[in-house]
Amino acid sequence: MANPPPARPDLITAIATAPGRGGVGVVRVSGADIAPLATAILGRVPAPRHATFCSFLDGDGQTIDEGIALVFAAPHSFTGEHVLELQGHGGPVVLNLILQRCIELGARLAEPGEFSRRAFLNGKLDLAQAEAVADLIDAASTEAARSAVRSLSGAFSARIAELVEVLTRLRMLVEATLDFPEEEIDFLRDADAFGRLDAIDASLAAVRAQAKQGVLLREGLTVVLIGQPNVGKSSLMNQLAGFEAAIVTEIAGTTRDTVREAIQIQGVPLHIIDTAGLRDTDDAVEKIGIARTWAAVEKADVALLLVDAAHGLGEREAAILQRLPQVARLTIHNKIDVGGEAPRAVGDEIWLSARTGAGVDLLRDKLLEAAGWQAAGEGAFMARARHLDALGRAAGHLVAARESAGQLELFAEELRLAQVALSEITGEFTADDLLGEIFSKFCIGK
Repeated sequence: MANPPPARPDLITAIATAPGRGGVGVVRVSGADIAPLATAILGRVPAPRHATFCSFLDGDGQTIDEGIALVFAAPHSFTGEHVLELQGHGGPVVLNLILQRCIELGARLAEPGEFSRRAFLNGKLDLAQAEAVADLIDAASTEAARSAVRSLSGAFSARIAELVEVLTRLRMLVEATLDFPEEEIDFLRDADAFGRLDAIDASLAAVRAQAKQGVLLREGLTVVLIGQPNVGKSSLMNQLAGFEAAIVTEIAGTTRDTVREAIQIQGVPLHIIDTAGLRDTDDAVEKIGIARTWAAVEKADVALLLVDAAHGLGEREAAILQRLPQVARLTIHNKIDVGGEAPRAVGDEIWLSARTGAGVDLLRDKLLEAAGWQAAGEGAFMARARHLDALGRAAGHLVAARESAGQLELFAEELRLAQVALSEITGEFTADDLLGEIFSKFCIGK
């Protein structure tokens, strides 16, 4: 067997399909020069962008597998480099043999997200689009997938680019005035600076609203059910989940640990946590469950306090409310079927029956309202917490710009900082360590 060529740091490879068995599996290679590797493993370099049936060969010329080879010549590929995709049978053993053969031929195993990172660095995607690749893979609902596709296609980036463009035009006017101080003009009046700023503010507010919807679709809402024993927390969880996710009995203290279930309401992911009943107890195991209940509450977005509709809020419920941290909360008056009451919602209180399901739709609507979800979320694009942070900082700099309008140097600087914050979203101004953190969370092969 001939000696393998020296390792080329620019040539990376990975299995691009999910772990496990499948009909088809893909091994991907990307780099500046894939010709030697392709010749060694295929016996030739296939024509670019043509599916070619080939045998995948080991170092002794024996066939590892048979499948389709695809070559994408730079810059017309996902990464912007030469890319070779080997589509074989989807067994983990055979895919690993192909992968090891690529490594023998000088490629190295790709790091998580390295293909997407190269696509970003080579200008094939901006940072928001690259993140949308991972969000599309991880999408937990149809709505989340659609939002991720909108971001991947550039909808989010286009809105950011529009904001940057109008900010740039305003900055040019300010800078021109600073360069020619002898010009006796009232910049704020003649350039309509505040009118321009109002328009930018309005556009930025609209983008932030859409981004918040996207973050909600991506991360969901954590909802914790709390209350005394036997008020129907587990029954309500089962109603929301649509199946028997939690054990329900008449015995107080049945739920001794947190029970978690993921559901969707109008495509918004909700992470429902059923908890141990809150009461004084000498039971050591139940005490642990109660401690975990309070730990879950600390991390929740919304707390649902369940009470028996027959007696409403009492001293024990008041004590629970007093201990609650700063978290959105709804009070659920359960078991209205016992007293023959009708389901209703008044403010942050809902009367329902977890046993029959009456009034549960009212709760679903309230949960979406508490999350800030808008039914018109069809235009949402997938966004992340860092995007919201950047948008928030940009909005803050615009406020500061308005406040410092009497000092053009400060006015210009605040506009510049707003533009920098927005440009962080698409990656125009992004530190290398942040790039490393973002792409390290991608799966290997993407």
